[in-house]
Amino acid sequence: MRRRFNAFFATLVGLVLSACSPAVLLNTLLVPNEGYTVKRDIAYGADPRQKLDIYVPDRTSGPAPVIVFYYGGSWQTGSKDIYKFFGQAFASKGIVTVVADYRLYPQVKFPLFIEDGANAFKFVHDNIARYGGDPNHLFLAGHSAGAHIAVMLDSNLSYLKSAGADPAWIRGVIGIAGPYDFLPLTDPKLIDLFGGDRVAATQPINFIDGKRAPMFLAYGTDDKTVYPKNTVNMAAKLRSFGSEVEVKSYPGVGHIGIILSLAPGFRGNTTLRDDVTHFVMTH
Repeated sequence: MRRRFNAFFATLVGLVLSACSPAVLLNTLLVPNEGYTVKRDIAYGADPRQKLDIYVPDRTSGPAPVIVFYYGGSWQTGSKDIYKFFGQAFASKGIVTVVADYRLYPQVKFPLFIEDGANAFKFVHDNIARYGGDPNHLFLAGHSAGAHIAVMLDSNLSYLKSAGADPAWIRGVIGIAGPYDFLPLTDPKLIDLFGGDRVAATQPINFIDGKRAPMFLAYGTDDKTVYPKNTVNMAAKLRSFGSEVEVKSYPGVGHIGIILSLAPGFRGNTTLRDDVTHFVMTH
């Protein structure tokens, strides 16, 4: 009975998270305000969508590790304002947590949102010390479309280099329910967004040609939006070149449920928060 209730409530909250105002209300009701401060709407570019929020722990023993997070939404929707629960989840563990907006379709198409991710990462490296973060311990992270951005930045290194960033700055990558090997496309919007149904350059897996930064790749076994084969195939390709990869599957968890398990009230549904924290702290 408890499992069915949690599944129902997770679905309900997933629907709530798709609209900004109810999501803000949800964050207000569930997410504690203590233990961290938020620096909001920091511009990393000229476009209104090129802004980020930084969640700074109140107490650290020195410069803290940093997670730079890109959210999901099929590259078409989303806002950093929805992800207070993510910021609190890891700021409360002593990790400076950055949630970045990026430009979305139809305003832009591939690869401009990848370029936004690279520019946000470069900005964080250059400025995070003033917020208590350690620029020598930077981690890329994302859920769904955001995981595609995070993993692409460590796969096709040209995006970071074009932004003036050094790929060696990446200590690790955290991909949550991400699409890394998802061709052919059938959705007309995605075909337009990516410039075709079989464009090889859109797939992170196609750029693994050597060792990459350590990765933690997670998925729910009940994910019907981004199939687990994306994670399985990506991990196998990385390992074939000697990269360190940790894969974690969460039984009975779907595409929304996995990210929702980072929110207070749902953290018992997976060990994702502790698993990500352990990955960061051991790298």
